[in-house]
Amino acid sequence: MESSPVLTAAPVTPLGTKPHYAILDGLRGVAALTVVAFHLCEPHATSHLDQVINHGYLAVDFFFLLSGFVIGYAYDDRWGRMTLKEFFRARLVRLQPMVVLGMVVGALCFYFQASPVWPGIAGVPVWKMLLVMLVGFTLLPLPVSLDIRGWHEMHPLNGPGWSLFYEYVANLLYALGVRKFSNTALGILVALAGAALIHLAVTSQAGDVIGGWSLDPEQLRIGFSRVLFPFFAGLLLSRVAPLARFTSVFLLCSGLLLLVLAFPRVGGAEQVWLNGLYDSLSIVVVFPLIVWLGASGQIAGARSARLCKFLGDISYPIYMTHFPLIYIYTGWVVAHKPPLGQAVLVAVLVFVTAVGLAYASLKLYDEPVRRWLKTRFMERRAA
Repeated sequence: MESSPVLTAAPVTPLGTKPHYAILDGLRGVAALTVVAFHLCEPHATSHLDQVINHGYLAVDFFFLLSGFVIGYAYDDRWGRMTLKEFFRARLVRLQPMVVLGMVVGALCFYFQASPVWPGIAGVPVWKMLLVMLVGFTLLPLPVSLDIRGWHEMHPLNGPGWSLFYEYVANLLYALGVRKFSNTALGILVALAGAALIHLAVTSQAGDVIGGWSLDPEQLRIGFSRVLFPFFAGLLLSRVAPLARFTSVFLLCSGLLLLVLAFPRVGGAEQVWLNGLYDSLSIVVVFPLIVWLGASGQIAGARSARLCKFLGDISYPIYMTHFPLIYIYTGWVVAHKPPLGQAVLVAVLVFVTAVGLAYASLKLYDEPVRRWLKTRFMERRAA
């Protein structure tokens, strides 16, 4: 199982506003939709070697890099008039409402689910499920004793919570110290983190960077390796890369991103290190290029602007609400082993449902709650 974060641009705050990079918003949505398709393909694969949309797991690394770029752009020049408390408050207001909703959706799906994939969940008492949900609201990693699903997830009601945990860790590191680094010091940090990431990818047993969602030493190593390079490489990119002016690059960037994520497994079972090399080159070279091109691009017309806005708006809600549906779909596939035609129809239905649920979550919950939180905790304090 691989879940991928959809990390968000900084919110508009009383400290000032900046325009969003519209193409980056659109790319965030493209990757989010690809992740849903990737997860729908996973139950039909026998291993990572024949997984369709084979490198969809790299979306998590793309989003960490995108997040670092956006955080640097949004906050680097604000620290003279912004406190640590204001920074953390802004990030909590932006991220936490959907964390809570995602855990609630996960708990509801868990309660009504039964499948041979998780034979033990029928015996999980309600109090334990509610405890897991409440801890999930905080994104604190859960110990093995509370692994009620059995997939060794730090958030078994909504697996993608693991990547939000590392997103918060990266934000903490940035705010508490890395923001003060000179570009030289930041470059050294990025180089060391990049070396660690490449070593992980090339020497791992499976020849990839998959992992990070469990609370054990090896998985923690994977999680920190995956977040440190892309997040701080994105931060460095926002500081030192002069932007150009391109038009009509959204399709180019989207196509390049989809090519990386959907590319077949490299090297096969005999030379898994080749796939690790592919992962490394994608994260270290191709993803920064895509982000730079997207940040340099201009939206050509109103239709493209609306598309990028829609994709950006639903990207985070779809990330935080789609995976409980994937649990259900996975259980159905394992239990019934449907023919391909039937599975495709159900998968399309799940995909459409995930998009609809994300849009409803955005309009009926996320946006109203964030508006109230901004008024209650940010605008009044600024005034």
